[in-house]
Amino acid sequence: MTSRLASLLGNLVEATATPYPVDRYLEFVNPMLTWRETRAKVVGRELQTNRTVTLTLAPTRQWKGHTAGQYVEVSTVVDGVRHRRFFSPANAAQSHTAIELTVTAHDDGFISQHLREHVAVGDVLGLGEATGQFVLPAERPERTILVSGGSGITPVISMLRTLATEGHRQPVTLVHYARTAEDVPYAAELAALADAHDNIDVHLHYTRTTDRSHFIAAHLDGLVDADGAQVFLCGPPTLMSAVSADLADRGLSARLHSEAFTIDTAPVIDPNQPITGTLTYSTTETTSENDGRTILEQAEAAGLQPEYGCRMGICFSCTAVRKSGCTRNILTGELDSETDQQIQICVNAPVGDVDIEL
Repeated sequence: MTSRLASLLGNLVEATATPYPVDRYLEFVNPMLTWRETRAKVVGRELQTNRTVTLTLAPTRQWKGHTAGQYVEVSTVVDGVRHRRFFSPANAAQSHTAIELTVTAHDDGFISQHLREHVAVGDVLGLGEATGQFVLPAERPERTILVSGGSGITPVISMLRTLATEGHRQPVTLVHYARTAEDVPYAAELAALADAHDNIDVHLHYTRTTDRSHFIAAHLDGLVDADGAQVFLCGPPTLMSAVSADLADRGLSARLHSEAFTIDTAPVIDPNQPITGTLTYSTTETTSENDGRTILEQAEAAGLQPEYGCRMGICFSCTAVRKSGCTRNILTGELDSETDQQIQICVNAPVGDVDIEL
């Protein structure tokens, strides 16, 4: 059956299955029996550290695999409500039959806490397609430097595993920052890879031990400035900023490839333009005084529960209609005041009075 014919047949089946998509009916029979949606069954579960859970997933036939460094949308139902978050597969890109996710349960992470404490073998999760530009180039670098902090280790260990599986022989160095030695997932595997491959080095630094080994430029001396080096960086904002500044000081910014898993949503303080205005949530007839944070954060502080996914402007789960007023995109700095406009409330902050349809 050609893909076009299959698509036409799918549309016909969907049309006869109204008011719900076919997959809504199939999941009553078997959650892993799907027509269009990609799902995955949890087939393995391991608590590698006190704050993480590693889930091994067996996806349905729709899964097309991932490129090392990419991320996927994972959805799960909690108390009847479907929630979506983004995580980077940690397994090598060559694997198409399984997905490995290592999730750090942050103190304020509702879904990360749920995945660690409540998701069990046999449970079924929803999956989106792998996406993202934080990937190794098709022509592998002459020297690969992987820098990560905290849960940023997952995309870079996928890169490391992929290179090792390929038999890549050029130098690869992983520099990872964690609270303590007990907070490093894959610690035993990293040591084994370094022992088994003479081109792989692993440097671990601990930020909450007595020596408090936070990033300093010396950690990258002889690495990022080596001929042919390319740097792949993923971690918390402080690490991202420090490494980016260091490479800029060296005149090597062109060698840096990075992806953040959080963004800085702190209000922009401009003494010449004080934060003013009222945020009106017209659907619920609620108001709050603008404090400069994103609309999502201010809505949550006002007691509302808007839908959201990544909180980073990636997934578009949090879009809402701005009825009036001006907002600033915190990623680009762009101002927009067009009425009745769909905006992402996780990356837009009010500028003066704003009416949002929440």
